Amino acid sequence: VPPSPLRVAVVCSSNMNRSMEAHDILQKRGFCVRSFGVARQVKLPGLIRNCPVLYDFSTTYKQMYKDLWRKNRECYSSNGILQLLGRNQRIKPHPERFQECSDPFDVIFTCEERVYDRVVQDLCAREQATFQPLHVVNVDIVDTLEEATLGAFLIYRLCQSLQQAGDMEDSLGQLLLAAEEKTGKSVPAFHCICIFGVNPQQCNCWVIGQVYF
Repeated sequence: VPPSPLRVAVVCSSNMNRSMEAHDILQKRGFCVRSFGVARQVKLPGLIRNCPVLYDFSTTYKQMYKDLWRKNRECYSSNGILQLLGRNQRIKPHPERFQECSDPFDVIFTCEERVYDRVVQDLCAREQATFQPLHVVNVDIVDTLEEATLGAFLIYRLCQSLQQAGDMEDSLGQLLLAAEEKTGKSVPAFHCICIFGVNPQQCNCWVIGQVYF
């Protein structure tokens, strides 16, 4: 697939697993893609249940890797966290918060409803007046290694179809429904379009509807 003019963002909570898996797959296939988190801090499993390890978003993946290696190499190798961090640092230096990015995108994929809500809320609070539609599509992905891979390929198939579509506004709903037939997987998906109006402090968001993969 040649480099695509489609500008894609994938957003999860900590920019660690789901968004980075999609980032990796899309980037390897030539898409213009960035990935983000929306949480205040990066949260990783701790050695004690319900006691996560927290990092600032400015902490590099390499620094996290070294820290967890030092704390318990065996545990963080067996649960796959060190492998994730090794993959992530090959893609970019550190996690990024969506709220701190002002780059334009054509479509933003979120990985759970809570993240979707935060992304739309942030977009509607921004000062823009581009009149350019921005699609925000939520695809619920369970935060496990296996589901992150399945979800990433689903997002890739959608991006591939959107790249070939002539009119994203008219075709996105049909593409979402077509993905259900291809995957046989029923996953709730929410979709809205944000249109930034002439008032730089106003963003109108129309909820197109709820569809299912």
